[in-house]
Amino acid sequence: MNTMNARTIRFLGFALLAATIGGAAGCAPRTAKVGPASQPAPTQPAPTETATAPPVTRPPATPATTSASNNATRVDETPVVRPVDDSASSTSLDDLNRNSPLKPAFFPLDSYELDDTGRAVVTADADILKKNPSWKITVEGHADERGTAEYNLALGERRAAAVKTYLVSLGVTEDRLQTVSYGKEFPFDPGHDEGAWSKNRRAHFVVTAR
Repeated sequence: MNTMNARTIRFLGFALLAATIGGAAGCAPRTAKVGPASQPAPTQPAPTETATAPPVTRPPATPATTSASNNATRVDETPVVRPVDDSASSTSLDDLNRNSPLKPAFFPLDSYELDDTGRAVVTADADILKKNPSWKITVEGHADERGTAEYNLALGERRAAAVKTYLVSLGVTEDRLQTVSYGKEFPFDPGHDEGAWSKNRRAHFVVTAR
């Protein structure tokens, strides 16, 4: 009996010690093995809808000038250079001959010689021809209504030839000049007196090419 009690007491003592040790072990905090923590991805600020517009470069303002006459303000502009309009070179041959710068030379009765007035006129015409070297000219010889058609045709031819010769002497090249006679067929003035006849005795210029 006593032996049994002693064994029982020892057993209980060991059991109590084991329970004590086991409780102490159970109360100890456990350290969990945790892998490397996942770092959250860095948060970038969301793009904004408003973008900074590039600066706008404007040309320098042109200074305005004020007209002294009407105090109106206008902006200076770069002048546009336009070619000079040469009316003689921009018109048709018909218009050029209708308003011809070449003047006719007039002759005395039954004559094909240029007087002082006639030479002055032809000299001025020669200057115009030399300023327009591409022009080609026909010199028309005319007569008044008196005399036969044959006589006036011959007289008109001599008048045209006299003017051509004088133009060549003034420096106009001969290959630019032609002559023709119309006699009394094309009077400048249809009258039947000396006033009309003096206008019809002439050498007339026609521009045929330029």
